[in-house]
Parts: sequence; C-alpha cells; structure tokens
Amino acid sequence: MPSFRTEFPAGRADFSIGHQQQLLLVGSCFTEHIGTRLAAAKFPVAVNPFGIVYNPISIVRCLERLWVGDQPFAAADLFENQGLWHSWEHHSHFSQPAPTAMLNGLNAAYTASAEVLRRTDRLLLTFGTADIFLLKNTRQVVANNHKMPAALLEQRRLRVEEIVQHVAAILQKIKAKQPDFQVILTVSPVRHLRGGAVENQRSKATLVLACEALGEQLPFATYFPAYELLLDDLRDYRFYAADMVHPNEVAVDYIWQYFVDTFFTSATQQLMARIEKIRQAAGHRPFHPQSDQHRAFVQAQLAIITELNAAHPTLDFAAEMARFRQLD
Repeated sequence: MPSFRTEFPAGRADFSIGHQQQLLLVGSCFTEHIGTRLAAAKFPVAVNPFGIVYNPISIVRCLERLWVGDQPFAAADLFENQGLWHSWEHHSHFSQPAPTAMLNGLNAAYTASAEVLRRTDRLLLTFGTADIFLLKNTRQVVANNHKMPAALLEQRRLRVEEIVQHVAAILQKIKAKQPDFQVILTVSPVRHLRGGAVENQRSKATLVLACEALGEQLPFATYFPAYELLLDDLRDYRFYAADMVHPNEVAVDYIWQYFVDTFFTSATQQLMARIEKIRQAAGHRPFHPQSDQHRAFVQAQLAIITELNAAHPTLDFAAEMARFRQLD
C-alpha cells in the first residue's frame, strides 16, 4: 500500500528526559499543551512563569529576569487600561482590577520560577512569531499589547542573527552554571494569520532558521519539529480546532507521542503508563461506593501508590490519594 502522508519517524535525542529532572517550559500556547501532558505524567515541570509569550526577545527577557532572581516587579511596571492593570512583560491572564493584587500574583510567580530555573535540567522554548511590537516612546519590546491603541506601538520582524544573539547569550549563562542543562527548541505550529498567510510563513521561516543556527552554535540545544509535524506530516484540516488555526487534541496527542519517542527512555515510558493507570482509576466514578468490591478497589489503588512512591519518592500523588480516601 502506498503511503498517503509525508511521514518522518522520530529519532532518539542525544539526551533523555526523566522524572528526576526539573523541567521549565517557556513560549507560545503550544508550550501549554506539552506542559499539561508532562504535569499529568508527574514530571516536575513549571510552565510559562510570565504567561504565554510568543516572540524570542520576550522569552529571553523572561529568562534573564528569572536568572538574576532578585528583580521583583514594582508598581512602575504596571499600567491601566479599561479597568484592568497590565504588565508589558506578561500575558493578560495575570491582569487584575487592583494593582496590588496583580503585583502579588506577578511576584509570587516570579519568586517561585526563579528558584525553578536554578534547578532546571531541561528547558523547552517554543517560538511563536518573529514579529515584535515595541513601545514607540521607550523602545521596549512587549510580550503582549493588551489591546492598547496601535498608535502606541511599532511592529517589525526580528532578523535571524538577532534571535540567535539574544537567545544564545542567556542559554550559555545557564549552561555555565548547570552542566547537565539541555535545551529543546521548537517552533509553534499555530499560525499567526492576522498579518496574512505570506507574512506568517516568513515569520515562521525566520524562526526555523534561527533554531538551526542555535543548534549549530550550542551543542546542548536540540530542535524538535512540532511545526513540521503538523504542517508536513498531518497536513489536513481534520487535525485543527474549529478556528482552523490551532491544532486539535488528536494533533497534539500525535505530536506528544513523537515527543515521548524522542526524549523518553523505555523505563520512563513504562513508569508513565503506571502513573496513567492510577490517574484513570482516580477518575473512576463508582456505581456502588459502599460495596465491598469498591472498597477493595480503593485499598488496592492506595497500595499501588504506596509501592510506586517507595520506588520513586519525588512523584506527587497527593491529589489521587485524597480522591481515593474520599471514595473509601
């Protein structure tokens, strides 16, 4: 039978990802998809400490500030628009009606994530666009324009050399302090069509070339082809959500499995399968919760968790334990 798809099998990376490593994911909304699956599989993972960030410069600013570790945000970093307070460095999900509440949220996330970065062994960066917006009065690159008037902002496209220069600098700083540090670079498969299909392709091409150059310059940086998997392998609108831009669950699951095959050892995948069985069992809704059969089921699950935790003490089954005890 001839193949009706452009398939390319996953190759093993030069390093692996295990539950003993600390992971940090920063970048576009596609980062959230991978982060959700890593968290469900009980990996120690932190995702987007400044919220979803699309362009490489804002991603670098996030990492630089976290790496310094003692630059909390102040009232001067905030501005008000339409009854909400915002930050140019953060996604709008941090925005609040009261500036004090917003600062508390920003700095709680900042402090926790700065500590995480100091322990991070595996960093996944997902670039969404090479186009940036700058404030005309200060030349600051903004992570999110928060629907501010277009007259305040100037748009331009980053050059490949700019991206490589800024990204390489912060990654080399981290690597110098953390010898086991490995970086996964990827380009989001989510298209940015507001400026048109041609402009989107040029932006994505810039990002792909920048990732190639970073991989050549940094031996600890590896490219993961999320963009190519959706656009060249799946390549059909049945793999998109209703907006015809974002990948649907089927597509994300497919890319996730490719990620698993690339970075996880067989032992890690076996552990993930055991964890998934426990998660599914915790989601079980019994028809007869007072029956002896159900009580035996709950006790068996608690014993499985205890045994697994003895072998892997860093795994956090607090939510599942609470669920089973509630059912007992």
